Amino acid sequence: MDALLNVILTPSFFYSILRVTTPIVFAAMGMVVANTAGIPNIALEGIMLIAAFVGMMTSALSSSAWIGLLCAILSGLLCAGILAFFTLYYRTNVILGGIAINSLASGGTVFALYLFCHDKGTSASVPSGVLPQVKIPLLDQIPVVGEILSGHNILTYLAFLSVIAVYILLKRTPLGFHLRAVGEDAHAAESVGIHVMRVQAVALLISGFLASLGGAFMSMGYVSWFSRDMVAGRGWIAIAAEAMGCSHPIGTALTSLLFGAADAFSNAAGVLGWPADLVRTIPYCVTLVGLILFSVRQYRRSNHKRRKAQNQPAAKPVG
Repeated sequence: MDALLNVILTPSFFYSILRVTTPIVFAAMGMVVANTAGIPNIALEGIMLIAAFVGMMTSALSSSAWIGLLCAILSGLLCAGILAFFTLYYRTNVILGGIAINSLASGGTVFALYLFCHDKGTSASVPSGVLPQVKIPLLDQIPVVGEILSGHNILTYLAFLSVIAVYILLKRTPLGFHLRAVGEDAHAAESVGIHVMRVQAVALLISGFLASLGGAFMSMGYVSWFSRDMVAGRGWIAIAAEAMGCSHPIGTALTSLLFGAADAFSNAAGVLGWPADLVRTIPYCVTLVGLILFSVRQYRRSNHKRRKAQNQPAAKPVG
C-alpha cells in the first residue's frame, strides 16, 4: 500500500491523469453535441480508431505530424458524414449505423495496417509523426503545479479548451439554440423554420471532428505508433461520461476526469506489478460502477417526482 501511495501522491501521477483523459474528453464532447441534437453518435469508438490509423499512416508518409493530424480530422469528418448521410437521408437506424462503423473500423484498420506495415499488431516499424508538447512560460517554473499542468501534448490543452468551446457553442450561439431545440422537440423546431436534418448533420460532423482529434492523439501524442484496437473502449467510456454528466459540457468533463483517473491508476498499478488481467479491468469496472450509481440516482429522482405529483391535490372544478 505504501508503494502505491508513493506512486499516486506525486505530480507525475496527476500529470498522467490529464494525459490519459485527453481522448475521453474529446469523444465525450462530441457525444454531448450529437446527443443535444437528438442523434447520439455511437460510432465514436470507430471514428477514433480510424483517425488514429490515418494520422499515423499519413504522418509517416509525409514526415509531418501536422499533415497527419489534418488527414485524421478529414477521416473523422468523412466517417461522420457517411453516418449522417445514411441516418438522415436514408433513415437508417443511427445505433445500427454506428455499430457498422465501429465494426468496419476494428477489422478495416487491421487489414490496412497489414497492407501498410506488413504487421497485424503494431506499426512500430514505421516512423510516424508526433505532435509537439507545449511548455507554458512561467507556469512550468512553479513547483508541483508546473509539473502537472505544463509540458503536455498540444492536443491535451485543446481537449480541455474544447469543453469551453462546446459550452459556448451550446449556450451562447444561434447554432447551439438550434441544436437544443431540435434535440428537445424536432417537430416543434421544424414548425418554426429550423431545418432539422441539416442541424443534426452538423451535430454529427462536429462530433466526428472532436472524436478524430481524440483518435489522432492516441497515435501521435499518447504514443508514436498505431496498434490493433488501440482505442480500447475509450469511445464507449466517453459515452458513459456524457450520460453521467447529463449532456452538460462541464459535468461531462468532470466525469471524464474520473474515468481518466481510473485509467491512470491502472497504469500505476501495472508498474507496481499487479496482475495484468486485473489492471486492465480497472477503468471498465469504474465505468460500470459509475453507471450503476448514476442509474440508481436517476431512478430515485424520477420516483420522487412521481410521488410529489401524486401527492398534489387535484384542482377543484370551477363552478
